[in-house]
Amino acid sequence: MNVQATGKRLPLSAVLIMLSLCIVWGANMAAIKISSEMLAPVFSAFTRSVLATICLALWMRMRKIPFFPDRVTVLHGVVVGLLFAVEFGCIYMGMKYTLASRAYLLLYTHPFFVALGGHYLLHQDKLSARKVVGLCLAFGGVALLFAKDWGELSVETLPGDLLFLFGGFLWAATSIYVKKYLAVRAEGVQTLFYHLCFSIPLLLPMSLIIDEKIYLGFSWPGFWAQLYQGVIVAFASYVVWFEMLHRHTASLLTAYTFFAPVFGVAISGWFILGEPVTGGLLICLVMVASGMVVMNPPKAV
Repeated sequence: MNVQATGKRLPLSAVLIMLSLCIVWGANMAAIKISSEMLAPVFSAFTRSVLATICLALWMRMRKIPFFPDRVTVLHGVVVGLLFAVEFGCIYMGMKYTLASRAYLLLYTHPFFVALGGHYLLHQDKLSARKVVGLCLAFGGVALLFAKDWGELSVETLPGDLLFLFGGFLWAATSIYVKKYLAVRAEGVQTLFYHLCFSIPLLLPMSLIIDEKIYLGFSWPGFWAQLYQGVIVAFASYVVWFEMLHRHTASLLTAYTFFAPVFGVAISGWFILGEPVTGGLLICLVMVASGMVVMNPPKAV
């Protein structure tokens, strides 16, 4: 069982870990696009969860960590898995109706939901003027990142917009639920195991319903991209993420995820497509970084 940190700031080590995770998650944006040439989106999420669950089960077995320590913990794990599966269902169904740029913006409302939920439901995770200003500044950076591709709100895109907004809410709800009910009862790896394992039975039927064709043909880039999503992202990076979530303030941790879409655009454009890093991207990065400095200053001010 983890000892939770109760400080109001993240230490430098935690900040550096979160930035590293956001680079991994940012690269995942490109991996998802590449793997979509081989597997349908929801089926890709299903195979990613299966692969990550296998890796995690082997890891837990090697470390002799019990999969199901007690009935109450497992019941909480089922709730987390269901929340994760429904969140993914909302995201992938929403993709059919709205623009990707607006979808990212609506999905990244989740730090606001975490901050609000943490204020009422979590101990020592209260809202403050500093948090609100920092969140708004960072969100503004993400909004500016996708501003040119927002498109117009219409009746046709409204269902997708609402699905992505609900997906952001469910992402936040999962973080709050884990922090409130599982952080004090389970190891971070156990939480991840429930997150993945109990979502698999829902992801497969979702794929059969949502995806028109689950397998589109083999390609080595698609294979490596799928392997990256399963082993690096869903297994390795999420092990670290859930350990962090168990130990540190939820609202501060989730706020740092604003870096992920900025890093994702930079990696997809510069590293994969060979596009130059623009001044606009740097401004977005500075806005997100400034928001995090406001929320989590280097020293007490």
